[in-house]
Amino acid sequence: MSAAIADAPQLIALVGNPNCGKTALFNLLTGSRQKVANYAGVTIERKEGIAVTPSGRRVRILDLPGLYSLEPATPDEQVTADVLAGQRAGEGRPDAIICVTDATNLQLNLHLALALRRLNIPMLIALNMSDLAQRRGIRIDREALARELGVPVVETVGVRPAGIAELLKRLEHEWPLRRVTPDPQAGGAIDNSRDHAEVMRILTAATAGTELADTLSDRIDRVVLHPVAGLALLAVILFLVFQAVFAWAQWPMDAIEAGVAALADGLSALLPDNALRSLLLDGVLAGVGSVLVFLPQIIILFFFILTLEESGYLPRAAFLLDRLMGSIGLSGRSFIPLLSSFACAIPGIMATRTIQDPRARLTTIMIAPLMTCSARLPVYALIIAAFIPRQTVWGVLELQGLVLFALYVAGVVGAMAVAYVLKRWERGSRFQPLMLELPSYHLPHLRSLVIGLWQRVQIFLTRVGTIILSLMIIMWALSSFPAPPDGATGPAIQYSIAGYIGSGLAVLFAPIGFNWQISLALVPGLAAREVAVAALGTVYSLAATGDEVSGALTPLIAASWSLPTALSLLAWYVFAPQCLSTLATVKRETNSWRYPLIMAGYLFALAYLASFLTYRVALWWTGGT
Repeated sequence: MSAAIADAPQLIALVGNPNCGKTALFNLLTGSRQKVANYAGVTIERKEGIAVTPSGRRVRILDLPGLYSLEPATPDEQVTADVLAGQRAGEGRPDAIICVTDATNLQLNLHLALALRRLNIPMLIALNMSDLAQRRGIRIDREALARELGVPVVETVGVRPAGIAELLKRLEHEWPLRRVTPDPQAGGAIDNSRDHAEVMRILTAATAGTELADTLSDRIDRVVLHPVAGLALLAVILFLVFQAVFAWAQWPMDAIEAGVAALADGLSALLPDNALRSLLLDGVLAGVGSVLVFLPQIIILFFFILTLEESGYLPRAAFLLDRLMGSIGLSGRSFIPLLSSFACAIPGIMATRTIQDPRARLTTIMIAPLMTCSARLPVYALIIAAFIPRQTVWGVLELQGLVLFALYVAGVVGAMAVAYVLKRWERGSRFQPLMLELPSYHLPHLRSLVIGLWQRVQIFLTRVGTIILSLMIIMWALSSFPAPPDGATGPAIQYSIAGYIGSGLAVLFAPIGFNWQISLALVPGLAAREVAVAALGTVYSLAATGDEVSGALTPLIAASWSLPTALSLLAWYVFAPQCLSTLATVKRETNSWRYPLIMAGYLFALAYLASFLTYRVALWWTGGT
């Protein structure tokens, strides 16, 4: 072994069951000294960071995907098992393992600890969530547990620094790490009956005299997990979320819109009437400002999603929906990936790796884009604000919020219908019972919420400042050149490259009520959904004449579109494919071009059919032709 390798920081793997607080512990150990990449050949994230011991010694910490067994059933578990066995290309075998266990569910976690012990790799047990265990009346004799397992045990609290100092001290002094040679006989055939008996023996020795109290979580679950009351509560929670998206966001949206308008007025007064002025006002501000105004609604939506996730409610929702989702060929485990797709389909599709049944996983991937992602929200909010009046229904409910909720429901119903059709085409599918760990309820931690929201804001602003800004500059150039010929009448954009493209596409979309401006905006919208709003802002700003230039986008489209056209566009965005990045993710996850092409085809067909029916019914209803 070379001196360079011998002196390199040793690699310690964090291993544990899902929901054991492993990643929170990783964040405390490594702080900002982290790097995230993908494992070679897969899109599963590889998180590694540097921990520094009290004496300044640096060790590498690897956060491995959660698993229940070294006999992997999902792609995530396969990666972890391969890394621990030293069989992952480009990944060395860990020098040591920190087995993170949930002190509130020690019996389940001990099965994995016994399997890891057989790997013949130095190991330490981090008894995480020890504070919650004590509140639930669980008394764990740490010394007895260490004696029975034959490895050191440290109590930790994953969301606070408690226990981290002792853990780092163990890494440095009390637990000398050493490089080991893989044992080819380690981790052999597992005797489940023998393992269960061993777990019960250790559990009895470590928790002797413990009497579990009826906890608050138990009492809450009697209502939350009730087959009728629980489903009703879930529906009410989701309904209130979408009400809040409109009711709470109005004043910050008005403030952003006023700020953009003031900046536009200031630049208009300072700059001469030339191409630069047009680029800044009609391209950048009209486009980017049209999207930026919807940031408050996106923050509110993510706030509720993160709160439900942090509180421990989401696994309960998955449990409640397991039977319903099983009837259409899905699994209760599909719920969390599909819920994640309301934020963005890309992490939702990547989250399907936790689904054991390959058929259910593929079905979940194929319907994830039908969940209404946050990028659709600016489109919905724009059209709803322009055509749906701000008024209350039954004295308390916002009509605009009701319409938004209906759009989300339409996407969910469409997804369930597609899943049912896919199930009818499948052969040999089988029901797999849902095995799910239900964590204790707890109040969301403010720090975690703030960090989560800030990360989403950064992502949104990065998209505004890169993708959307770049596309709006291109859109402005296509909409401004070539200049109209002498004697031409009407807006100059009609004679530009963009104008000709929009006019050509309008022939295809005329049966569903789209004009040339909408048809043109759909093209850059393939890069990112919210770009369609920015594109409409640029197009209508350049198409406006005289005093119309000042206006925000909402009144412009309210004066330009009919109600049937607006409803048709809403129906289009319920079903149309998401951004090209989503299709690329599907290709990576399925390792085939077949499924992204099928996805794009069926979603375009659904979108066109839904828009056609919506437009024709709306025309009939309003007395149009």
